[in-house]
Amino acid sequence: MTKLLSLCFALLSIASYAQPNTDVHLFDISEDNGKTVISNPRNISNNEGYDNQPSFYDANTILFSSTRNGQTDIAKYDITSGQISWLTNTNGGNEYSPLRIPDSKDISAIRLDTDGLQRLYRYDIDSETSEFLRKDAKVGYHVWFSKDILLNTILVDNRMDLVVSILKDKTNYTVQQSVGRSLHKIPNSDLISYISKEEDTWLIKSMNPLSGATNVLSSIPKGSEDICWLPNGTILVPAGNLIYNFNPGSKENPDVINLSDYKEISSVSRVAVSPDGKHLALVSDEPPSKIVQKQVDSYNAGDLDAFVNCYAENVIVRNFGADTLYVGHEKMRKNYSSLSAENKVYEVEIVNRITIGNKVIDQEKVTGNGKVQMQVALYEVSNGAIDSMTFIFDNNSAPEPETIVQKQLDAYNARDIDAFLDTYTEDVAMYNFPAEKSSQGQEEMRKGYAGYFESTPDLHCEIKNRIVIRNIVIDEENITANGNSFNAVAVYEVKNGKIAKVTFLR
Repeated sequence: MTKLLSLCFALLSIASYAQPNTDVHLFDISEDNGKTVISNPRNISNNEGYDNQPSFYDANTILFSSTRNGQTDIAKYDITSGQISWLTNTNGGNEYSPLRIPDSKDISAIRLDTDGLQRLYRYDIDSETSEFLRKDAKVGYHVWFSKDILLNTILVDNRMDLVVSILKDKTNYTVQQSVGRSLHKIPNSDLISYISKEEDTWLIKSMNPLSGATNVLSSIPKGSEDICWLPNGTILVPAGNLIYNFNPGSKENPDVINLSDYKEISSVSRVAVSPDGKHLALVSDEPPSKIVQKQVDSYNAGDLDAFVNCYAENVIVRNFGADTLYVGHEKMRKNYSSLSAENKVYEVEIVNRITIGNKVIDQEKVTGNGKVQMQVALYEVSNGAIDSMTFIFDNNSAPEPETIVQKQLDAYNARDIDAFLDTYTEDVAMYNFPAEKSSQGQEEMRKGYAGYFESTPDLHCEIKNRIVIRNIVIDEENITANGNSFNAVAVYEVKNGKIAKVTFLR
């Protein structure tokens, strides 16, 4: 059993019904000193709408579901040429989870038919015809063990059950109730893996479809819906913009593939590896920066409906410091009621942008009515919409705050606790965004930082981006500690030449 269960990382729940705006991305895979490295990212779907559920037809070809003209069809991407073609065009039907059928050129896919039934079909690539593989059950997901043996999850009440289907005998037997969607052939074996949800602790299990024997391979954090196997027998588990790589037979902690530098990648929901282990296909939600840019463009176009629709129904709009101005679409629509293409007064220009996780911080130049005003807007995004918008307005009269913040940074990198604390007020307050207080006063800071400075000889903070407005400095920071690096954003508020408040965003 590995230590994967104990890892403290956020995992996103599966969206059961809605089809978010997702894209399929492709990376090259290599190995460096025994660690998996990915490179050369490209968006292979590049389509407004739902693009999901990639699988490899062969080492050079990827299948995935893609929405076009109001329906979801099966697309094929050729890695060498970079070209997309379409394998299906089913009027009145939507197709998902395409897989190549073993020892055949044909593919299988789940089709949601116009009669509301969700069934498994076989598609003849040459004749462009289809036929039922499983007509008698509502199939969720599937994987091929051989050309005659199929494992599929069957939707029963509010769960999915794992069923083995022997096609030549037309027999089916249930292996286990309450399983996940991720079904895979384990490399170099006669086994299938699946995620068991029977107990409170979720487990990755293996199964031999011929004997029915199962075995526990590893625990997995509850909420993690997708995995895939590399040819070397290690498992990839996506979590937000991280991918964990671990050996189910080892007690060592997983290696981490950090995708935070790839701005087009947001929250990864699915992963698939080519048969030769040279390519990784993954599905990412639309990045928060793209959603925020849509609302900026809609505002500048004077399109009130498009602007409001970029926000969640219960969006919270506030001044920095958790001072709520209003909540919800109705209030937003009322506040921006004069926005139209004909009556547009203000133009917003993005001067600087910081993105961290699901948060986007824009430094904005607002021009209109003969004036130019600087402001900062901090957006939180989830499920394809902006959940909150927090403003910091410039008053053009605050003293320069950057000098003391830079002095603080220099002392931090020198691990000089006294010089570091000297940049803060005696009653300095630390917060997690938007308003969760984590500490108060210099003495609490000393307790937290003194030992950290002493025990972390490689401690270093590098500023990747900085926004200065009013008495506030917003730093996007890359921090190295104990051989690891991570990004964070700190919002420093300066009063009377000292840092009085710090709000962290992660």
